[in-house]
Amino acid sequence: MPSKVLLDGVHLDTLLHRLAWQLIEKHKDFSNTILIGLQPRGVELLERLIRRIQLQKDLPNLTFGKLDTTFFRDDFRRSEKIHAASASEMNVNIEGKSVVLIDDVLYTGRSIRAALTAVDSYGRPKNIELLVLIDRRFSRHLPIQPDYVGAQIDVLQGDKVRVKWEPETQKSIVYLETENA
Repeated sequence: MPSKVLLDGVHLDTLLHRLAWQLIEKHKDFSNTILIGLQPRGVELLERLIRRIQLQKDLPNLTFGKLDTTFFRDDFRRSEKIHAASASEMNVNIEGKSVVLIDDVLYTGRSIRAALTAVDSYGRPKNIELLVLIDRRFSRHLPIQPDYVGAQIDVLQGDKVRVKWEPETQKSIVYLETENA
Protein backbone atom coordinates (compact mmCIF):
# COMPACT_ATOMS: atom_id res chain seq x y z
CA MET A 1 0.00 0.00 0.00
CA PRO A 2 1.43 3.37 -0.94
CA SER A 3 1.56 5.92 1.86
CA LYS A 4 1.41 9.71 2.10
CA VAL A 5 2.32 11.93 5.06
CA LEU A 6 -0.72 13.84 6.34
CA LEU A 7 0.83 15.49 9.43
CA ASP A 8 4.52 15.79 10.20
CA GLY A 9 6.13 15.95 13.63
CA VAL A 10 5.88 19.74 13.93
CA HIS A 11 2.12 19.65 13.28
CA LEU A 12 1.69 16.74 15.69
CA ASP A 13 3.58 18.64 18.35
CA THR A 14 1.22 21.60 17.92
CA LEU A 15 -1.84 19.34 18.15
CA LEU A 16 -0.56 17.70 21.34
CA HIS A 17 0.10 21.11 22.88
CA ARG A 18 -3.43 22.29 22.04
CA LEU A 19 -5.09 19.09 23.30
CA ALA A 20 -3.17 19.25 26.58
CA TRP A 21 -4.27 22.85 27.15
CA GLN A 22 -7.89 22.01 26.35
CA LEU A 23 -7.79 19.29 29.02
CA ILE A 24 -6.19 21.69 31.51
CA GLU A 25 -8.84 24.34 30.83
CA LYS A 26 -11.67 21.88 31.38
CA HIS A 27 -10.31 19.75 34.23
CA LYS A 28 -8.22 22.34 36.13
CA ASP A 29 -6.26 20.34 38.77
CA PHE A 30 -7.46 16.90 37.53
CA SER A 31 -8.38 15.92 41.09
CA ASN A 32 -11.68 14.43 39.89
CA THR A 33 -10.46 13.25 36.48
CA ILE A 34 -9.04 9.98 35.22
CA LEU A 35 -7.34 9.78 31.83
CA ILE A 36 -7.67 6.38 30.15
CA GLY A 37 -5.64 5.41 27.10
CA LEU A 38 -7.11 2.70 24.89
CA GLN A 39 -4.69 -0.14 24.17
CA PRO A 40 -2.64 -0.31 22.13
CA ARG A 41 -2.40 2.95 20.14
CA GLY A 42 -4.15 5.33 22.53
CA VAL A 43 -1.60 4.62 25.25
CA GLU A 44 1.22 6.44 23.45
CA LEU A 45 -1.03 9.47 23.02
CA LEU A 46 -2.01 9.24 26.71
CA GLU A 47 1.64 9.20 27.81
CA ARG A 48 2.52 12.19 25.63
CA LEU A 49 -0.46 14.16 26.92
CA ILE A 50 0.46 13.37 30.53
CA ARG A 51 3.99 14.68 29.94
CA ARG A 52 2.57 17.86 28.36
CA ILE A 53 0.11 18.46 31.18
CA GLN A 54 2.78 17.91 33.81
CA LEU A 55 5.07 20.40 32.06
CA GLN A 56 2.36 23.06 32.03
CA LYS A 57 1.00 22.50 35.54
CA ASP A 58 2.59 21.09 38.65
CA LEU A 59 0.49 17.91 38.71
CA PRO A 60 2.88 15.06 39.45
CA ASN A 61 0.12 12.60 40.37
CA LEU A 62 -2.28 12.55 37.46
CA THR A 63 -4.58 9.55 37.68
CA PHE A 64 -4.61 7.42 34.57
CA GLY A 65 -5.24 3.93 33.30
CA LYS A 66 -4.65 1.80 30.23
CA LEU A 67 -7.66 -0.13 28.97
CA ASP A 68 -7.77 -3.06 26.56
CA THR A 69 -11.12 -3.53 24.83
CA THR A 70 -10.36 -6.64 22.77
CA PHE A 71 -12.88 -8.91 24.49
CA PHE A 72 -15.57 -6.22 24.56
CA ARG A 73 -15.61 -5.69 20.79
CA ASP A 74 -18.74 -6.64 18.86
CA ASP A 75 -16.61 -8.41 16.24
CA PHE A 76 -14.63 -10.47 18.78
CA ARG A 77 -16.15 -13.84 17.83
CA ARG A 78 -17.06 -13.02 14.23
CA SER A 79 -13.80 -13.99 12.61
CA GLU A 80 -11.32 -16.81 12.77
CA LYS A 81 -8.54 -14.33 13.46
CA ILE A 82 -6.99 -14.87 16.87
CA HIS A 83 -7.17 -11.61 18.80
CA ALA A 84 -4.13 -10.64 20.83
CA ALA A 85 -5.10 -8.63 23.87
CA SER A 86 -2.89 -6.05 25.56
CA ALA A 87 -2.79 -5.74 29.31
CA SER A 88 -5.24 -3.40 31.01
CA GLU A 89 -3.69 -1.34 33.79
CA MET A 90 -6.74 0.01 35.57
CA ASN A 91 -5.66 0.39 39.18
CA VAL A 92 -8.00 3.33 39.57
CA ASN A 93 -11.40 3.93 41.08
CA ILE A 94 -13.59 5.60 38.46
CA GLU A 95 -16.73 5.73 40.60
CA GLY A 96 -18.14 9.29 40.42
CA LYS A 97 -15.12 10.62 38.51
CA SER A 98 -14.82 12.32 35.14
CA VAL A 99 -13.23 9.91 32.68
CA VAL A 100 -11.48 10.96 29.48
CA LEU A 101 -11.04 8.10 26.99
CA ILE A 102 -8.03 8.68 24.74
CA ASP A 103 -7.36 7.06 21.35
CA ASP A 104 -5.33 7.90 18.28
CA VAL A 105 -7.84 7.58 15.41
CA LEU A 106 -11.64 7.62 15.55
CA TYR A 107 -13.05 5.76 12.56
CA THR A 108 -16.27 3.72 12.85
CA GLY A 109 -16.79 4.24 16.59
CA ARG A 110 -16.80 0.52 17.37
CA SER A 111 -13.62 0.67 19.48
CA ILE A 112 -15.12 3.47 21.55
CA ARG A 113 -18.38 1.52 22.01
CA ALA A 114 -16.27 -1.38 23.28
CA ALA A 115 -14.39 0.98 25.62
CA LEU A 116 -17.66 2.32 27.04
CA THR A 117 -18.74 -1.26 27.79
CA ALA A 118 -15.35 -2.10 29.32
CA VAL A 119 -15.39 0.98 31.54
CA ASP A 120 -18.66 -0.27 33.09
CA SER A 121 -16.77 -3.15 34.68
CA TYR A 122 -14.69 -0.65 36.68
CA GLY A 123 -17.57 1.35 38.13
CA ARG A 124 -19.90 4.17 37.22
CA PRO A 125 -18.15 7.41 36.32
CA LYS A 126 -19.77 10.82 36.68
CA ASN A 127 -19.27 11.42 32.96
CA ILE A 128 -17.17 10.18 30.05
CA GLU A 129 -15.46 12.34 27.43
CA LEU A 130 -13.57 11.29 24.32
CA LEU A 131 -10.26 12.70 23.09
CA VAL A 132 -8.86 11.61 19.73
CA LEU A 133 -5.84 12.79 17.81
CA ILE A 134 -7.47 12.14 14.41
CA ASP A 135 -11.18 12.14 13.65
CA ARG A 136 -12.08 10.37 10.41
CA ARG A 137 -15.43 12.05 9.92
CA PHE A 138 -18.10 10.62 7.64
CA SER A 139 -17.24 6.99 8.38
CA ARG A 140 -19.12 6.26 11.61
CA HIS A 141 -21.13 3.13 12.13
CA LEU A 142 -22.26 4.39 15.54
CA PRO A 143 -23.35 7.84 16.76
CA ILE A 144 -20.12 8.62 18.62
CA GLN A 145 -18.44 12.02 18.46
CA PRO A 146 -15.25 13.23 20.19
CA ASP A 147 -15.15 16.04 22.75
CA TYR A 148 -11.51 16.89 21.94
CA VAL A 149 -10.06 16.54 18.43
CA GLY A 150 -6.51 17.11 17.22
CA ALA A 151 -7.41 17.13 13.52
CA GLN A 152 -10.24 16.04 11.26
CA ILE A 153 -9.16 14.14 8.18
CA ASP A 154 -11.47 13.02 5.42
CA VAL A 155 -10.26 10.02 3.44
CA LEU A 156 -11.79 7.45 1.12
CA GLN A 157 -13.38 4.29 2.47
CA GLY A 158 -10.76 1.53 2.56
CA ASP A 159 -7.84 3.90 3.13
CA LYS A 160 -6.14 3.75 6.51
CA VAL A 161 -4.93 6.63 8.68
CA ARG A 162 -1.97 5.60 10.83
CA VAL A 163 -0.02 7.38 13.53
CA LYS A 164 3.63 6.44 13.74
CA TRP A 165 5.04 7.46 17.10
CA GLU A 166 8.78 7.92 17.40
CA PRO A 167 10.64 8.54 20.67
CA GLU A 168 11.09 12.19 19.68
CA THR A 169 7.77 13.93 19.01
CA GLN A 170 9.27 15.94 16.15
CA LYS A 171 9.88 12.71 14.23
CA SER A 172 6.38 11.26 14.66
CA ILE A 173 3.99 11.39 11.70
CA VAL A 174 0.42 10.72 10.68
CA TYR A 175 0.22 9.06 7.31
CA LEU A 176 -2.35 7.69 4.93
CA GLU A 177 -2.15 4.21 3.44
CA THR A 178 -4.14 4.22 0.23
CA GLU A 179 -5.79 1.17 -1.20
CA ASN A 180 -5.29 2.35 -4.77
CA ALA A 181 -2.34 4.38 -5.93
